[in-house]
Amino acid sequence: MNRKNFLFTGLAAVPLFSFAKLTPSVRQEKKPFVVDAGKARFGEAIKFLGVHPNDLKISSKDTDGQLSVFEYTGLGKVGPMLHIHFNQDEIFTVVEGTYRFVVGSETKELKAGDTIFLPRNVPHTWIQTSDKGKMIYFLQPAGKMEEFFALMNGLKERPSPEEMDKIHADHDMKVVGPPLTL
Repeated sequence: MNRKNFLFTGLAAVPLFSFAKLTPSVRQEKKPFVVDAGKARFGEAIKFLGVHPNDLKISSKDTDGQLSVFEYTGLGKVGPMLHIHFNQDEIFTVVEGTYRFVVGSETKELKAGDTIFLPRNVPHTWIQTSDKGKMIYFLQPAGKMEEFFALMNGLKERPSPEEMDKIHADHDMKVVGPPLTL
């Protein structure tokens, strides 16, 4: 009886081993890396609203498009417009300061150490409520957010509402309302 179970289990596992060999694993070729504090993954400084550092720490290029990680340092009580991501979930962890998040019809107050999950296709925004703040946030899958931030960072003047709508649409997002105010 044990021999029969052994043979059956062994034969059942053969397709799994064969499949594993046929599936290329890009992940094994990747190397670990460190991004120093106050630095961005590829050295490109991105500023949210032209002022607040928004450093890319882990790129979609590192994760085959599965994840992007940013470190945001807020130097004032601001935040993004109310918007929707069609293809990305977001996760924010507050490292320093306090923030108010609006996600759908819910409002949440976060402090250092708190984490919030923002599901795709749900309107959301946030505002920093302390004078200084810092958050680490993840986009999964990465989508086109790195490109969006690079484009916005390179603009010399504020786009018209129509141009802003097109920029967001080109990056799988939509603005659906104004930013929060205190």
